[in-house]
Parts: sequence; C-alpha cells; structure tokens
Amino acid sequence: PAPTGPEEPSGLEEIRALRPDGPRRMEVKLSASQLHDRVLGGWLGRAAGCLLGKPVEGWSRESIREALEHTGQYPLTDYITYPFAPGEDPKTANVPEAVRRLAVRPRGWYRGEFDHMVRDDDMDYPLLALHVLEQYGTEFTTAQVGRAWQMTLPYLQVYTAERAAYRNLVNGLQPPETATHRNPFREWIGAQIRADLWGWVCPGLPERAAELAYRDAALSHIKNGIYGEMYFAAAMAASFAVPTVEEALRVGLTEIPADCRFAEAIQRTFEWVSEDGGFQRTTDRINEVYGHYHRVHTINNAALVVMGLLYAERAHRNDPECFMQDSLCYTVMGGWDTDCTGATAGSLVGSSLGADTLPEKWIGAFNDRLSSIVIGMTDSRFSDLTERTLAQARRLAAG
Repeated sequence: PAPTGPEEPSGLEEIRALRPDGPRRMEVKLSASQLHDRVLGGWLGRAAGCLLGKPVEGWSRESIREALEHTGQYPLTDYITYPFAPGEDPKTANVPEAVRRLAVRPRGWYRGEFDHMVRDDDMDYPLLALHVLEQYGTEFTTAQVGRAWQMTLPYLQVYTAERAAYRNLVNGLQPPETATHRNPFREWIGAQIRADLWGWVCPGLPERAAELAYRDAALSHIKNGIYGEMYFAAAMAASFAVPTVEEALRVGLTEIPADCRFAEAIQRTFEWVSEDGGFQRTTDRINEVYGHYHRVHTINNAALVVMGLLYAERAHRNDPECFMQDSLCYTVMGGWDTDCTGATAGSLVGSSLGADTLPEKWIGAFNDRLSSIVIGMTDSRFSDLTERTLAQARRLAAG
C-alpha cells in the first residue's frame, strides 16, 4: 500500500524534515555568457520537447508506435510528420485508427509546418512564473500566485488541478484549501510542468528552487503533486553546477521526502535503467508498475522523463545531437502526457548543454518566437525571456 500520513506531508517544513541529506547550495563555475547560454538552452529545449509531444498527447505508447510505424517514423528521431497528402481524406484512407487520430490535431504542430513555438500550457507556466517574480518579488506568496492566475490566465485555458484551484479562488477559497476542495487531480502532473523557471532563476541553489516551486505548487496540489514540481525545480537548479543531467536528477531527490511514492519511482527507474540495457524494457517496467496511475499523473510521467534522460545521456553525453534526440524521443515514445514529459526532458538537456550546442533541427524553426495566452506575454522572444530570467536570478542571488 502507498505510504500515508507523515511519510507524504504537504507542508514545506514537514517535507524538509523527511528529505535526505543534500547539497542545498552548489558552486556554479559559469561565466555570465555561459549562464546566459544555458538558460536560453532551457527555454528552447523545453519548447522543442513540448512540440514533439503535442501531436500524440495523452496517447498510449502502443498507439504512438502503431502510428509511427505505419508512417515510417518509428523509432522517432525528429518532429512528427503529418501523415496525409494534400487532398487525401483521413476519414476514408486505408490506415490504422492511430494514424487517423493524428489528423484531428491542429496543423502547425508537425515537422515543416511551424515558424515559431506554438501556444501550449507547458510554455504558459514558465512565462507566468516569470511574471510572478517580476510583479511580486522573490518573496511572493502562494496567494499571489493565485492572483496572477486570475489576472493573466483565461479560465478555459487551464486544466485539471489548475482549473479546480482557479474555480476555488473565484469562489473565495484561499491556499491551501484551493488545492484540496473538490480537486481530484491534486497529485496529477499540473504542478510538475510549472517547475522549470524556479530552477532557471536559482542556478546552483536547489533548496531555494524547491522552495519557490513549493510556493507555486501548493496553490493546486498536495503530496506527490507538490513533490514533482520541487524535484524538477531542484534538478534544474543543480544542472548549472554539475557536469551531467544524471547528477542533477540525483540532487533533485534530496529536496523531497525520501520515502514518498514519487521518490521510490525515481529511484526504481535509476535501478531499471542500469539493469535493463534498453529503453523499451524499462518503459515496459514503468508501465507494469506505475501504469495504474492516470495518464496525467505526476509519478508515472516523471519516471518516463528520468528514463529517457538517463538512457540518452549514458549513451551520448559527448554527442549533443544524439543526446537531445534520444532524450526527447525515448520520453515521448513512452506515451501518456507526452508534451509535458517531452518539455521537461528538453528543458534539462537544454540547461545542461546550452543553446549554442542544441541541434538546429530542434530549435531553428522557432525563429526566437514563442506564442502564449498569458496576458501581456502573448508574443515573446526567447532571447528577451532569457534576459528577464537572468535579471530575476540576479535578484535572488543578491537576496
């Protein structure tokens, strides 16, 4: 049975009391230009992984494989190609149902069809986090995060736990009740996809990044939903101070309870990657053990991210093109919440390698532009967002 009670608390001090020893603060040996390159890499890598996963979001790995094999794209090595010729009717084409499903997704999500990063909630949230820091400062509260949502996010463009929390805010509830009242999604992936910016503004400060992530997550999530955001925020922060993503992922575990279900899933994934010898076998194991969770849950999706990153880095750390390709593609081919998992994997690859090292095929077509529904930030440039992110990092370091 899953641990209960004090093993999976939702308060920051209680969480910290159960975490293992960790570095908390780490030395970052990067010049100003190198740090700029790494933060820009995080933004661009997140966008690339998100867009790779968008056409198959919510699919099982079996459906993804069926569609990709029929169209000659398995195993995945690039953005997905739209499978039908001009004038061809997907409804009458002699293709598997999985291929037909690709046709109902918006055009502009496929290889060769976009000239900027399209809007997605996985890219809205780092923008919103940046807005929170700029508007309320580094000591922002969870209640102020909620106010920022109400002022800048359209209600119908947030989902699951976020929509429940938004509704609770409108009805006059305050955190932490916003996360618990009539919110069956409170351990799903919604907080985890909001982790990145908190890590980017805290290079070398995993404890601080996890604290910022906690303040954000507590608006809409509890227990493992909170831990997912804290874990990846801490890993992002550590990625600026350690030589490998694997080490950053291990640092992330030191900011969440040692015996929670989330930590257990990550630790088991590390073990399986060392034992299995191939991403397919480890994906099978993740499905066997954690497939009972909803496809949008925090725990199972986090395990896929860690799986993809570990296999890719262990095989290709010195080959940036293969490292990024396999990180994104192994993760997305695992199924479930593919735009979210691809985005998190891409973010960690990007912050570890830096924008100058990322392959052109993944980031070139963005043309330095990002679309969003966040009011005041609907058409942004990745270069400008990087400067603004670094400004907040300097504020946090000075504080």
